[in-house]
Amino acid sequence: MRHSPRPSRSWARFEWNAFPNPTPGHSRETIRRFADDTDALARFPRASRPSRSPDPEPGELLMFPARIPNPSFYSILRRGRSGLRTLLVGAAAGLTLALLLPDTTSAQDRTGPGEWATWGGDAGSTRWSPLDQIHAGNFEELQVVWRWKAANFGPTPDNVYRATPIYVEREGLLFTLAGQRRTVAAIEPATGETVWLWRMPDNPRWAKSERQNYGKSVGYEVVDGRGMIYVLTPGFWLAALDAQTGLPVQGFGPEGNGIIDLMADIGDYPYDPVTGHDPEVGHITTSAGPLVVNGVIVVPSTGQQGYYQVYKENIASNILAYDAATGEKLWRFNIIPQPGEYGNDTWEDGSWEYTGNLGSWAPISADPELGLVYIVTKAGTNDYYGGHRPGDGLFGNSIVAIDVETGERAWHYQLVRHDVWNYDIPHAPQLLDVTIDGERIPAIVQTTKQSFVYAFNRETGEPLWPFEYREVPQSDVPGEQLSPVQPFPTKPAAYEMQGLSEDDLIDFTPELNELAREIISNFRIGPLFNPPAVENEEEGIVASIHCPGANGGTNIPGGSAVDPETGILYVASIKGCSAPRLLPGTEVDPTSNMDYATRGPGGVGGPMGLPLWKPPYGRITAIDMNTGEHLWWIPNGDTPESIRDHPALEGVDVGRTGQRSHATPLVTSTLLIYGEGRGGEPRIHAVDKRTGEELGIVELPGPTSTAPMTFMHEGRQYLTFPVAGQGHTAELVTLALPEGS
Repeated sequence: MRHSPRPSRSWARFEWNAFPNPTPGHSRETIRRFADDTDALARFPRASRPSRSPDPEPGELLMFPARIPNPSFYSILRRGRSGLRTLLVGAAAGLTLALLLPDTTSAQDRTGPGEWATWGGDAGSTRWSPLDQIHAGNFEELQVVWRWKAANFGPTPDNVYRATPIYVEREGLLFTLAGQRRTVAAIEPATGETVWLWRMPDNPRWAKSERQNYGKSVGYEVVDGRGMIYVLTPGFWLAALDAQTGLPVQGFGPEGNGIIDLMADIGDYPYDPVTGHDPEVGHITTSAGPLVVNGVIVVPSTGQQGYYQVYKENIASNILAYDAATGEKLWRFNIIPQPGEYGNDTWEDGSWEYTGNLGSWAPISADPELGLVYIVTKAGTNDYYGGHRPGDGLFGNSIVAIDVETGERAWHYQLVRHDVWNYDIPHAPQLLDVTIDGERIPAIVQTTKQSFVYAFNRETGEPLWPFEYREVPQSDVPGEQLSPVQPFPTKPAAYEMQGLSEDDLIDFTPELNELAREIISNFRIGPLFNPPAVENEEEGIVASIHCPGANGGTNIPGGSAVDPETGILYVASIKGCSAPRLLPGTEVDPTSNMDYATRGPGGVGGPMGLPLWKPPYGRITAIDMNTGEHLWWIPNGDTPESIRDHPALEGVDVGRTGQRSHATPLVTSTLLIYGEGRGGEPRIHAVDKRTGEELGIVELPGPTSTAPMTFMHEGRQYLTFPVAGQGHTAELVTLALPEGS
């Protein structure tokens, strides 16, 4: 079924037999007339408005007047596969709301250079914009034009905030997510006024989700003249919303109510439609948003955070695809290959049957012309021990190019074999064209926790520069079987510290260096891919130190940006290490069926509260992807106050160390712009793209928390930064030049 163009009024058509028991004093005809008049709500007597939702029959859509001007609460119920009535979207008497305003936005051509239509700005996740209204000469004239509070869309205030808005010129609106509920918001771009809100109701599946306030972004597509917003909820549903009203699109999905239960399609895992999967089966949710490519909604998924897992069984985080117009399921890509599928033999001893995870929690990228979508993945269950999953374990820690029409694998490359270091791929792959030895190549580049850039021809999967398969240290953990080799790119060089030696330790003073040496004496240190160790008090072993670690290198909040005009990659990174402590599984959890597990990624502190290693602590590196050579690097901001004013460093010139946080970059035709990230100072910087020279600083109300975006609305360029951190709850802060400047 194809959708007709959006009606001129914001009230879409729906079935009025959804009122089997009309409110006393108001017949169905009264309610029908009310719905046909968008001004009627203001005249509807408050005392006679329905105070609660009527009880509809399964499968019926219910809309009823709310107690605020010009809105509608709504509730959709259906009978689940088990025969239970399942609350899918909305809720009785106000759990879910869609604030409806009259549709005044004319249809516009969705091709303008001022758009930011996906998490990464475009299908290739470049985080680049051709806009040039803001430049070196006026950057410091930027001023905050509006702030949109995103903190209170959940049971607790959000101080993480990992959602980047999109801006679609055709709709004339910003769309974003907020809070642990992943409330979808449409925002007026010039003023920050909320246009509409939508969210799923409270439900057991939401409560079980371990990635409630992630989401990162929403998807967008035009279907037969109507703009549609696609959102993945923490409880693992896909919703299609009308971009102008926020209402679920009728006729979309198997029930026709605008909602798809993804648990029904993820694989052969028993579940209850209301409560979801039993914990013994596993966990499944989403972290990144959907991406629409050539009329296909591609849905990533991810499971429980791997460093907390105590069971070897989990749900495989398969990739799903649906028709953007109808919601029809098109294909499922098994991220753990099944018997007869390519890669199944990389799971030895039948471990493919019970291992889960391998989730794609980073955003997706795509090349619509090639018809390829690029998925990046993480390790199988568990992040730090894999004795129960022998083999390289495809498609873990891989870039996988999938034909968006068929769901077939086009090519793949596994960046880490049999991962036990939590080296999941944290950032969307980025697409650009480069020129190498005179040949123009369609490229895909991947920045990573281990601080390598992996670069390929995005059409064929051929590396841009050779990889060397080098021997790596082997494990002495009972039952563990590591890969004897790992792939090392020959270009570009690593952009952050890899491995840890005594030469890397803090040396601001001899005393601090000696204390640092004492600290590491109880840890195993070594090169990149230093294997985990079992905690052993008798031998004085606490753990192995992994550098980079779970939060090191390039990670979730900011990542990298590429300039397609020059072929230069700008990578944000931090020098961070982990020290996960392997313990017998039953010591971590008496019910565990794993030989070894951890209580988390583990950290290792330095002397007197200072970092264990030398600076810089955070940086941005510019790499020419035409040559594979580093051009320059700069610290991420200044030296933290906690280091600059530390009593042990009185009189010591520590230089500019950079913040211990992930910078949040974007690039335009004129500037590299970045925030210092959570843990950094509340400011943004403008940098010369060619030299790294700092050109300006603008203060913000709080620290940036994830990737920013820029857009042009009615002739004015805006910069929008998600802001959150310790002591500062979530908000969007939008800046622009003074009007008329």
